[in-house]
Formats: sequence, structure tokens, C-alpha cells
Amino acid sequence: MVLAAALLCACTGAVAQTAPALKEGTVYNRLVYFVANDKLEVAVVKQGGSMLRILIQGDSVGLSPFGNPEMVPQVPENRKLQGPMVGHFVCVDGFGSPSSEERAAGVAMHGEAYLQLWTLVASEKPGSTATVKFAAKMPLLQEAFTRVLRMVDGESVIYVDSELESQVAFDRTANWGEHPFLFPPFLEPEKTVVDMSGTRSRSRTYPGRSGGRGMPFPQGQDFTWPIAPGTDGKPVDLRTQQANVAWSGHTTTLMEPSRKLAYITVLNTDRHYLLGYVFRREEFPWVQNYMSYTLNGWSSRGVEFATQPFDLPRREMVELGKMFDTPVYRWLPAKSKIATRFLLFYVKSPEGMTHVDDVRLENGKLVVEDRAAGKTLMLAASLPL
Repeated sequence: MVLAAALLCACTGAVAQTAPALKEGTVYNRLVYFVANDKLEVAVVKQGGSMLRILIQGDSVGLSPFGNPEMVPQVPENRKLQGPMVGHFVCVDGFGSPSSEERAAGVAMHGEAYLQLWTLVASEKPGSTATVKFAAKMPLLQEAFTRVLRMVDGESVIYVDSELESQVAFDRTANWGEHPFLFPPFLEPEKTVVDMSGTRSRSRTYPGRSGGRGMPFPQGQDFTWPIAPGTDGKPVDLRTQQANVAWSGHTTTLMEPSRKLAYITVLNTDRHYLLGYVFRREEFPWVQNYMSYTLNGWSSRGVEFATQPFDLPRREMVELGKMFDTPVYRWLPAKSKIATRFLLFYVKSPEGMTHVDDVRLENGKLVVEDRAAGKTLMLAASLPL
């Protein structure tokens, strides 16, 4: 009955009657939908669809990996979670700056989906699984985007299914990136570490200029994740932010080709919080690390899994074609759809866990391993990737 009502309302342009898993409210002065189960609560911004905040149910601290500006009082208010590029937002169709012609036509940085009003299409929870569907129209790009979030009771996991539909009668390239943006106090120097199933890496080149602010590694330099060669001859470990440094830089890492599922984890070893993503490697072969480190307590870091290695216009991606023998864009066929699926998890980490060697799905479980410390975290994950 609930499903039938949801479909009826969606067909007539109305919103399906919300289930208990969905509520509305405000986070940091932004209108959001709250999607939750007994383990997690995620706030989805109505304007742009960003997952602005994720909280562990019952956690008295209330720490979100995407930033708690109320816990960083020394930072001016105008620097705290302003604009649409916050939380985990999606860059589609486009990642990075548009071309000059696209900019003149009104196309913004990072595509169009994160700037549009996301319509609630349906929300239901017939059993233990809450399912919420959103849709966004992209008039400049003549595309439509839909996203479905699923949360199963008893699981610290959010399953995310998305579709991009072309409304034009010709094949085109598509640029798609998932953009988690990490902020303090979850992001802390020497305490927050990033691990991933990465191999070959390269630092971004900035033609005609010196590049990132004080970037400690050369432009266009190949290396193996996570150690980049420093400009001073000393290695730079990109897993974490060093103390008392201020610089910005951008690198890309190819996900291990032999793996069907790739992963990223971000672990605060002092506060014992762990954020992780598992995604299909064929859909997102690249992870971009954008690091902007400051001395004022409000650094940021993007860990962006994407179809392309850097945030550059689609024309440059077409001209590049491949990097490390791997495509740097996807095809979106005429009047057709392409899809992606990933999951994210957010939990308190075991005492003594300092890094992640592997994340894998086995028999309805997420297995997270720190082999050096002898720590293994097992999480229920019943839905397939």
C-alpha cells in the first residue's frame, strides 16, 4: 500500500507520503531532509542534495566528518560551511572549471546537479529498509539526475544509487565525481589519516603558474600512493596533515586495477571515528586528494572518487583520453542512462586502530582491517554492490 501510494504521488507530481525514516529540518541554516535508521542520521540539503552532516545515533559528541563549525569557535563565521560545496556533494555532469565557452553559457564549476533544487520523489520503509529517492533537473546540460539512499536497520551503512539521464539525441562524454569534503574537528593534523586501495599517483599541473599555495611536492610528478617526493628532497606522506603547516595541493591516485571494489577510509585516531567508502572501481577509477591546510583551525580536505583524475574541463579530458592506461571519462549514450552505486559507513573505530590495510565485502559483512595493530572491524552490510 505504501509503495503504491508513493508511485501514484510521483506520477501526479506530488511527493509521496513520508515514512518515519524521513523528517525535515534545518542544519547550519540550511533546509534539509533527515534520513535515518537506528545507527546513523544523514542530513540531505534540499538545494543541491549535499549530505551536509552525518551523525552516529546516540553519540554524545555529535561529530560529523563534514565539519562541526560550532566546535571551532576561533574561525570567523563567514568561513564556516558557506555555499553549496560542503559535505558530500556530487559533481555531475562536469568536474572542475568549465571551459570559457561553457562559462559564458552559464555553466558553473563542478557541473549543475549540486546547484539545483532536489525534489523528494518517494520515501518508504515497508520493513527494515528505509528508501528515499530524490531527483534534480539540469536544464543547461539537458540531463536529469536521480539519487536513492537506502538504510537498513542495524547497519552503520548508507547505500547510494544514482542515475544520470541524457535528454539529447547524441552520445556525449560524462564527467562525474563524488566529492566528500572533510573539515575540523574530524579533520585534525597528525590525527586524521586517509587510506585507500590506490597505486599509481600524480600531482596536478598548474600551467602558467606555480600551483597550489606552498605545495610541498613538484607539479606533474608521478609517485606511488601515499608517499610523494618533496620539493626539498624529503618524502611527503599524503595520508595525514603535518602539524603547523599551511599549504594547498592536489593529487590523483588510480585505484588498484585488480580490485572490483575500491575503498577510501578516513580515520581520526585520537577521537576514534572512522568514515569509509566502497565503490565500483570501473565506475570511479580515480581518487582525487585536494588538501587545503591552514593555521587557523579550519583546514579542509577533499577525497573525491571520480571518472577523471583532476578537476578539469571535459574538453581537456577528451584530449587526454587516458592516463596510466585508464579512461578519464565515461560515455553517456543518446537518450539513455548511466548509473553508479557506492556505500559509505561511519562508526566509532576500535581502540588502537591507526590505519586501514583493506576494506572488503564478505557474506553480508564489511571487513575493515588494520593488520599491523591486529585490529579487525566487522560491520553488517546486507545489500550488495
